[in-house]
Amino acid sequence: MKKYSKEIILLFQLLMFYIYPLFVGMDNPFGMVLMIVLITFILSIIAGRIIKEKIKYFYPIIISILFIPSVFIYYNESALVHSLWYLAISFIGIGLGTLLYKLKNSHDI
Repeated sequence: MKKYSKEIILLFQLLMFYIYPLFVGMDNPFGMVLMIVLITFILSIIAGRIIKEKIKYFYPIIISILFIPSVFIYYNESALVHSLWYLAISFIGIGLGTLLYKLKNSHDI
């Protein structure tokens, strides 16, 4: 299971970008975007904690790029700015997750 942790995190993120809007609809777009931002932040913290390779620092860029096609599927071009929010939130989450991992491992000595 740990072997596929990166793929599981990316799959869950893709589900939030592409499947979640189908079930929520456009009744409350602010709530939907807020929920996706929150899940992105939580997933990036988890990725920062469990992914040991340096590839985890590309996670925010990958998330930002993966969001762009959903803009043209569900939203309009004005939602492209949200990809920058996902980039920033993911960078903060990866940094926080990495910091938590390093703090935990420094106390285990």
